[in-house]
Amino acid sequence: MIGYQAFAELSQSHDCDKRGQAAHLAALAYLDHRGPADEHAALYAALIAFLDDTSVKVRAALAFGLLHSHHAPRPVVLALLQDSAIISRAVLQYSPVLIDADLLPIVARAELSALIAISQREVISSKLAAALLARNDRGIALRILQRPEVPIAESDLEKLTVTWAEEATVRGLLLKRRDLPSTARLILVQKATESLKGCRLVKGALVEDRFNRVFRNSIDAALAAIGEEECAEGGDTYVGALLSANQINTRLLIHAVVTGRVMFFAACLSVLTDTSRAKVFTLLQDGSRAALDALFARGGLSQASRGLLLRLVMLARTADLVDDDAARHYVITTLTEEMIVQFSGEIPEELQETFCYLNEQNIALARSAARGVMAAFARATQKTMGLPAPEAGMLQLPAA
Repeated sequence: MIGYQAFAELSQSHDCDKRGQAAHLAALAYLDHRGPADEHAALYAALIAFLDDTSVKVRAALAFGLLHSHHAPRPVVLALLQDSAIISRAVLQYSPVLIDADLLPIVARAELSALIAISQREVISSKLAAALLARNDRGIALRILQRPEVPIAESDLEKLTVTWAEEATVRGLLLKRRDLPSTARLILVQKATESLKGCRLVKGALVEDRFNRVFRNSIDAALAAIGEEECAEGGDTYVGALLSANQINTRLLIHAVVTGRVMFFAACLSVLTDTSRAKVFTLLQDGSRAALDALFARGGLSQASRGLLLRLVMLARTADLVDDDAARHYVITTLTEEMIVQFSGEIPEELQETFCYLNEQNIALARSAARGVMAAFARATQKTMGLPAPEAGMLQLPAA
């Protein structure tokens, strides 16, 4: 506690530290005031007076006392905002009194240090975030993107994607955001794929043929996963963008079915055939072979591709392909065996790539489905493994 006379003496001291103490006390007393109006007015006048103090220490002490309060007087806060850089940055970062109308003009013309202070405010609106991002500064963009609670409009996220897609760090932060538009996510996935394909470490780890297969399959998986998520949320722009980019092909459609991305598969057929998604779903669930074949034909698929998709849909109706790798393995095995029988081992050229893709998926799914099976069987049985007697002169592999 301190009397007003003692406070007045501190305020008029030649020692800036004592005046700073007085300024801080005045700020605290004003914010916690419970007394009469004349007392409150006197405290307010004292705050105003400290704004003209020649010492930055005094003005900083005043700012420190008011900095975090919602009840700090706006005129005083705005005056401190125009003070020396160290005080101004603190006010920009911490004062809840400032609103977007105060901050937006500053963002438009401020130096980097002020932008950094604003980007560290406890609450940033979508409008303020857009203004900060519009400065096209990588550091500011990183600071905003590292805060998932900051709302960013889809249009601004799309602009960020176009501007910073080549930057791996920014790209990673964008991909982490749940509110990233699917079309932007697709661009970033493609950019990440290109970056990985150009990495010497990755290229050196795989032979060229397998290298290309791995990336092609990864892109298919990403396209289908993004599409399924958007379809689940009711979006319809992503599949249209894929169609415009000519990225919907038989291999992608097969991948969608095999991995249980049924909504994405139906959306692709819907845009290819110009048929409502509800009708496509009905046909996929209960449609006859003739009806499905007509739907695929309307989508411009060749006869061989239609037959392959038709068999795949019929097999998929009997299995859960969303999470069951064993079911996927069974479906692909059955499908490839039927293809071999149908074409007597001479797979048509137009299905050659698709057939290779099915074989690749089958190997991957077989590995996944087989993990842990033998270990589980060994724990559950007491039998011994039956092995044939070794034959004399058995062929041996040369040493690696």
